[in-house]
This record gives sequence, C-alpha cells and structure tokens, in this order.
Amino acid sequence: MKSLVLAEKPSVAREIARVLGCTNKNKSYIEGPAYVVTWALGHLVGLAEPEDYDPKYKTWNLDDLPIMPDRMNLKPLRETSGQFKAVLGLCKRSDIGELIIATDAGREGELVARWIMELARWNKPFKRLWISSQTDKAIKDGFASLKPGREYDRLYASAVCRAEADWLIGLNVTRALTSKYNAQLSAGRVQTPTLAMLMDREREINGFQPKPYWTVAAEFGGFQAAWRSEEGHDGRLWTREEAEKVIARTNGKPAVVDRLRTAERSEPHPLAYDLTELQRDANKRLGFSAKQTSNVLQRLYEQHKLVTYPRTDSRYLSSDMVSTLKGRMESIAVGPYATVARKLLRSPLAVTKRIVDDSKVSDHHAIIPTEQYVNLSALSPEERKLYDLIVRRYIALFSPPCRYDETSVVVRVGEDRFYARGNVLKDAGWKEAYGSVSAADLDGEDDGSGDGADEGAGRSGGGQLLPPLNANQSLTFKQSRLREGQTQPPARYNEAGLLSKMEKYGLGTPATRADIIEKLLSSQTIDRQGSRLVPTGKGKQLIELASKELRSPELTAEWERELERIAKGQGNAKQFMSGIRQKAAAWVEEVKQETKEYKPHNLSHSRCPDCGKPMIEVNGKRGKTLVCQDRECGFRRAAEPALSNKRCPQCRKKMEIHTGKAGKYAQCRRCNVIEMLEDKAGGGRVNKHQQKRMVEQYSDKVTLSGGLADALKAALEGQNKD
Repeated sequence: MKSLVLAEKPSVAREIARVLGCTNKNKSYIEGPAYVVTWALGHLVGLAEPEDYDPKYKTWNLDDLPIMPDRMNLKPLRETSGQFKAVLGLCKRSDIGELIIATDAGREGELVARWIMELARWNKPFKRLWISSQTDKAIKDGFASLKPGREYDRLYASAVCRAEADWLIGLNVTRALTSKYNAQLSAGRVQTPTLAMLMDREREINGFQPKPYWTVAAEFGGFQAAWRSEEGHDGRLWTREEAEKVIARTNGKPAVVDRLRTAERSEPHPLAYDLTELQRDANKRLGFSAKQTSNVLQRLYEQHKLVTYPRTDSRYLSSDMVSTLKGRMESIAVGPYATVARKLLRSPLAVTKRIVDDSKVSDHHAIIPTEQYVNLSALSPEERKLYDLIVRRYIALFSPPCRYDETSVVVRVGEDRFYARGNVLKDAGWKEAYGSVSAADLDGEDDGSGDGADEGAGRSGGGQLLPPLNANQSLTFKQSRLREGQTQPPARYNEAGLLSKMEKYGLGTPATRADIIEKLLSSQTIDRQGSRLVPTGKGKQLIELASKELRSPELTAEWERELERIAKGQGNAKQFMSGIRQKAAAWVEEVKQETKEYKPHNLSHSRCPDCGKPMIEVNGKRGKTLVCQDRECGFRRAAEPALSNKRCPQCRKKMEIHTGKAGKYAQCRRCNVIEMLEDKAGGGRVNKHQQKRMVEQYSDKVTLSGGLADALKAALEGQNKD
C-alpha cells in the first residue's frame, strides 16, 4: 500500500517528491514506489456561498439578512475544481492506504487539508508532517517522525471557527452596509477595528492644537548642554519671556561642573525575528510593505530554502535545535558575513535563555537561517535585502552585549543648571553584526509606532562625545541660544507602527496582518501617502456607519484569544460560534435601524451612459476606472486611456491608444504627436486623407512637429502643387 502525501503548493510537492524518490510525474501528482505526492493550489475547498443555500441570495437584499445557515456547508472552489477532482480520484484509489498531511504547519494549512478530507469523505488513517524548514534534511527528518493526525484536531477546530466567524460577520455586515447605502462598503472581524485605529489617530491629529515652546542650549567649549528647570524636566518653556530671562541671567556668568557621573551601560542583543517583527523591521529599514515582506520571505523559505517557517509568532528557539545552531552559522559565513560569523565560530556559541526557551515556542520557533548553503548571487535584490536582515539578526543572537560608558554632566551657571550626556563605545558586541557603530546608535531605536510627537524636544545630545571632565571644573561659557519650536501632533501610522498596534491588541495573526492592510488599501478605505497610511473619505464614513462594537479592537482581541484557547483544547468552539452568530445578527439590525447617509467621496464629473447617475472614480491595478455609483447598474469604463508600446518620437514616453472614426491611433498629448495604428481586423495601412482628418480632429489646432507632422505637411504641399 502507498501513502498519499498532500502538500499545499506544487513547488513544495515537487521538493517533497524529489526527497521521497518519486519520479513518475503526472499532471496533478508525482508517484513513486511508496508515495504519491499531490497538492492543493492554496485552498481547493471553501465555505459555501449564500446562493448555495438559497438562490434568492444571489441578489443582495437588506430584508434577507442576516444569513445564518444552521450548518455551514463546504464546496469545491470553481477556479481549482480540476485539481480537486484529481485529488478526489487519488483518495479513492485502492492502493492508497493512508494520507500524510504536508500542508503548511499552521492553522490555515490544517484547514486546507481537512476540508479536502471532509469533502473526499476520507476514512482511512492519516498522519501529519510538521516541519519548520524546506531543506532536504528537514523533510527526511519530518517523514521519519510523522505525528498522528488526530493530535491536530483542536487546531483544525480553531481554524474552522475562525473561517466561519469571518464568513458570518464579514458577509452579513458587508451585505447590510452595501445594500443599505448602495455602495461597495466592506466590513470584517479584523479589518474594521484596524481601520478604527487609523481613524482614532486621524481624529487625534485633527483635534490637535499646536503650542509654541522655547528651549535654551549653551556651548561649553567642546560640548553642548540643554537648560532644564530640574532633573527630569524636558527643557521646554511655554513663553518667550521665560526663555529670554534664562539667557539674560546666565550669559557671562562662570560655569562649573556641578555633577559628573559615568556608568557602564550594557545593551543585550535583540530577540530573534517572528513574522510581525520582521515586517516591522523591513518596513523601517528597507521601506518594504508588510505584504511585500511576506511574499519575499515565502520565496526564501520555499524556493531557496534559506530560512525557516515564516508565519510564526515566536521570537525564541526550542532546545532540540541547539545542536543545529553551529551548522547554521557555518552555512552563512560567506561574503559580507564571513568575518564576524567565523569570529563567533572560534568558540562554542553562547546559547542563553534569551535565545532558547521552550516555554515561549508554540507551533513554530523564530525565523532563522537554515543549514542550506547560500549562493547570494542567486537571490533577487529584494530577497538579498531581506535575507541580510535575517542573517545579521541571527549573528547578533550569539554576540556579546554592546557595552559603552554613558557620562552625564550637570553644569551650574549661577542658580541655573544645564544638562548634557555623552556615550563612549567600549565594545560594539552584537552591533558589530550591523557594521560600524556611532555614538548616536547607542541611544536606542524608534519602534516605528509613530506615537512620538514631541520626542527629543528636551534631549541633551546623547550622541555627542564629551571631553575629559572633572567635578568642580570651571568651564568656558561661550554662548547660549534660544530655539523656538511647536508641539507636534502624533504622526500617522506607517506599516511598522500599525503592525505594532495590531499585535498589541491581538488583531489577526502574524500570517494575516499583511493581508488585512492590503484589503483596506484595495477597498479604498485607506490610502498610502508616502510611507504613511491615511483613511480615505470612504473609510471615514464607513467607520461611522459600522457598529461601535465591531470597531472595538478589544472585542476582536478577545475573540483571537478564544481561538487560541480552542486550539489548545481549553476553549469551547460551540459556545464561541453561538456568540459570533448573536453579534452578527445584532450588527445587521443596527445597520437596518441606522439613519445616517453615505456620500461617495470620489464622485467624478462623468455620468453613467446607461442610467445617468454620477460615476465614481476607482483605482485599480490597470489604472483608474469610472464605475456607476448605482451598484445594480454596474456600468464601468476606463477613466484613463490605455498605453501602447509605441513611444513618442520626441519625448520617448508611451503613447495613449484611442479609437476614432478612422480606426485606432496612438497619441502623445504632451507633444501632440499622432500615429495611426494598423487595424489587424481591417488590415492595411491607413491612407493620408485619414491621417489628415485625425490630425485636424485631435491636435487641438496646435502646430505639430515630429516625423509624422513633417511627412503630412510635405504630402499636403505636394498635393496643392498638383
């Protein structure tokens, strides 16, 4: 009897098949002497749609809501139905004795396999492959220690609860809002509270009243110090008069070192990456979006096999990995990492509780490099940059703390005090993994949350290098300077900051947070402005129309905690789903009773040719599209002309494609150059009279220049002479 191995993706299936010695390739599976390896294409099975329960639900009607099936049904997804039928056929083969689930080792991967098993009515034994990297060694070790499939029943129950909760809440509330206001308004269990957090920040910014303040700094022969009324004060004065009084009473007076204190500071290495921390760091250091980081990381994991399982929420390693840590360090000791990695390899790696802690590892350990040999030149620029972050963090784990002397000095000028601080590096420690270290690097890093509106207003220059000083030493008071500033509102969130906020409130999982942000962007409820995320007019209205409870991150966080408890066998799935159904029904009723209005924020000046209503402008992958605001009408057309591959002979930019009475033509509006395009259906070149008509009609009576214009003028002159 053979074992059927079900992977999540064809690329993973091919690697597993190669390791297992399966060489007989078929369209939908790869077979060997003992194994048949097949794959899902992501999901092959999903929850049934409302119209599968009753055809009347094809039409979105507020009166039909809420839709609450007594039992949630499954159905094969249409776009992957061919592969599902193939897997179904393999499940029914008489020579298949057991199934090995080899989908991604997590909640979503478990759901992919179990739903297929449920529709296939699988009743034979099944086992679970649970691995954290895709190297040959990891695959072989995993198959040598397969787990009983039933050990993951609780994880499956949690996954089902999450999927059904998202369906019941997302579908019902989205249909209710869309039907009520005749606009595409999307809501969900995680996306709505995430949008609410962005809106809360926007309200803080809009309600912020800036206040002017003044600070006083002084030069003391080789270093600067900031005036403060007392230790712990930030140095800000709220009237100019007060600041000028400080300058008046300190200028020209003798300065003495009142207090001098030097202490050795030790900064331990950062923890290893989980997915959210890596997305945050990649956003801050590389400018990657969370989704971009996820996609690149998946390639490093699956295609290049250079990193461990990506979708983890742990920042620690497990004790059974200790024996592999040296081999991983040896494999990355190449190129720019060779010097520092080999330095660590000269002695046993320092493994501490800050690196290995079984109590803080759940399904998967932190993201670290694998033992796979790395060919850096085989990586794309994106992959190279992200891999660089992971390798340097791994090297830092086994490096000593960064040690520096922090000297703080208080200078007395009459009754006033000026404060300064300086750092002197003693041992770069783990920071050596990141290259050269300056004194400014010893002040810590911004966490990317975007919360610090007035950070640094009263700083005393921690990054400066202080000269040798002694207590009671007299100093030269060179000059004092007045600096005016304004209090600043909190900054809008960048992706790093929003990920931190989502993590704090337990919104989504490391695997889903990037998709939630992308969903908000694609539904045009938020927009990217540079590196910041800003709610749109649509998003602002949507938050006001959604239930206050649904907007609450605390409620969603409680649900996420309950899903975790279900996965651990501590929660009650039936009770959880009962609560979800009650909330979904209550929120639909709220929408029905609501009296507020929705006004499309992106109305254009164009009117729908079918129904005459104003059209709204929507951003899509292929540019802007004009869509009738009446959802039932459904008329849409491109708002911007398509671009051809033909380039303007003058400015070299791509020309727009238009259709006129004489056929298709390319036009550069900037240079007023027009060229007819061959009509493949009609065939043949366009005659000069057609070209003349097109030029006259579309050139806005501006003098033309360029090859086509010159040719037309010459032709016309020749015609007149005849």
